Order: sequence, then C-alpha cells, then structure tokens
Amino acid sequence: MNYRHIYHAGNFADVLKHAVLSGLVVYMQKKDKAFRMLDTHAGIGLYDLSSEEAQKTGEWRDGIGRLMAAELPPKAAELLAPYLSAIRELNPGPDLKLYPGSPKLARMLFRPQDRLSAMELHPDDYNRLSRLFEGDYQVRVTELDGWLALGAHLPPKEKRGIVLVDPPFEAEGEYEHLVSGLANAYRRFPGGTYCLWYPLKKTAPIKAFHQALQALDIPKMLCTELTVCSDRETEGLNGSGLVIVNPPFTLKEELHVMLPVLKEAMARDRFASQRAFWLRGEEVDQDSSED
Repeated sequence: MNYRHIYHAGNFADVLKHAVLSGLVVYMQKKDKAFRMLDTHAGIGLYDLSSEEAQKTGEWRDGIGRLMAAELPPKAAELLAPYLSAIRELNPGPDLKLYPGSPKLARMLFRPQDRLSAMELHPDDYNRLSRLFEGDYQVRVTELDGWLALGAHLPPKEKRGIVLVDPPFEAEGEYEHLVSGLANAYRRFPGGTYCLWYPLKKTAPIKAFHQALQALDIPKMLCTELTVCSDRETEGLNGSGLVIVNPPFTLKEELHVMLPVLKEAMARDRFASQRAFWLRGEEVDQDSSED
C-alpha cells in the first residue's frame, strides 16, 4: 500500500512494458470487433514528470527521456510509433512533462468500440484514476485488489481482450502470485492475451518463476527481457521482463527489431542485454537473441 509509481514513471521498465502493450492493442484492432483491456494494477493513469516525486529519482530521464531523444531505425520507429505518438500528443512542447500509465496509454489508442476495466486498490490512487476517466463511457474504474479481478472480471463480455498484470512487487510471493493468478485467469478466459510484468534484479527467482509458468497447461507463452546494467552494481532493479500468453504471431519478430534499439538507447553499461524466447509453444529452444 506504500508503493507509488510516480517515482518510477517513464523508466526503462515502463518503456519495455508500454512499447509491447501498445503493439498488443494495435494488433487487437486488426479485427473490427470490440475488445476489452483489463488492467489489474492501474495506478493513477497519468504522471507528472515535473512533480517533486518524479524529479527526486529522475528515472524517466534514463528511460523514456533517452528513447525520445534517440534516432531510431525506420523499422523500429514504425513499431514504436503508436507508443511514442501518444507521448508526443501529451507533450506538444519541447519538454517531457507528462507520462501515461498503462490505462491512459491504452485509452489513447482505443477505437470507439474498445473498452477498459481498470482496477486500483489504493484509495488515493483509485480516486485520482476515477477523476482522470470521469465521464468516459469506455472506461470503468473499480476499487479492487487486482488479483481478485482475475477471477471476478473474466471473461469479458466482448470475448476478446488483453489482461495486463503489473503488480508493484513490494510483498513477498509476487512471482508465485503471477503464476497462480495466470492459472486462475486462463481457466476462465483461455482465449485472452495476457501480459505479465516482472522485475529483474540480483535476488529475483527468475529460473523458478519460468519453470512454474512452463508447468502450466498453457500452449503459447512468449517471454522478453531487457536489462540496462549489471546486477553487480545495484541492489535494485537492473532489468525487467514480460510474459505474453497467446501473443500475436508477429510479436517475436517485432521484438527482435525493437529490443536492440531499446537496449542501445537505455543501456547504462556494457552488460546491458535483451532477449525474446518461447517459454511454451512454437520454438521452446531458449532462442534468446541475447546480446
């Protein structure tokens, strides 16, 4: 309950998560039929990078700040365009002042028929999120533990959807929660596209986490990871990952285009790395394309 994403908004982990999320939204829109996005840990939706909290850490400067200043190769620029265009729309001037959280970013990319269910448990953050979307008929904001939403709010009535699970990882057992939460949600909504975020740091039980996911009876799980520095130099976050269940068939190749560009833009030392590989399905050969 003490976590505040404003200290981390726009950092390298947000960049990876939101670049992929934007691609998932755009892919869902290849069909005319409506879809719903369920955001289980939605936060406040929009972050002021000029605020005291954001300025205190300045994490966005080494994240979205670097990416916005980078010269992107044409193919990567095309793939990142939905994400970066939304940020430019919020910041028409020369300075970066606002950064969209996942619910705001998705909403900016929606068509009239698409819908968002945003869950937030913290009372203050729920109130701010509610005010942000007040009067917006395409968005429903609920004060609820996001883990409960994986049962109570699935399947969506649209029968098509993206489920973003992005917990703060403050409590013990969050990796285990991701596995059990996915298992529960998938039983209710096996056709959904799930995007699970997780942190990378020295003490993170990543191998056990991946093995637990592989043990689930889920045919297709794609994983991507981006590290910006060695974990030897920091006790905190040095990277982050995403597990995408039922990914678009184009996503792995798109990641092979985007990830090297993101790594180059945001690397802090020579140990920065990136990879994309199948946990289940397609080519479970740990083809990581890591460098």
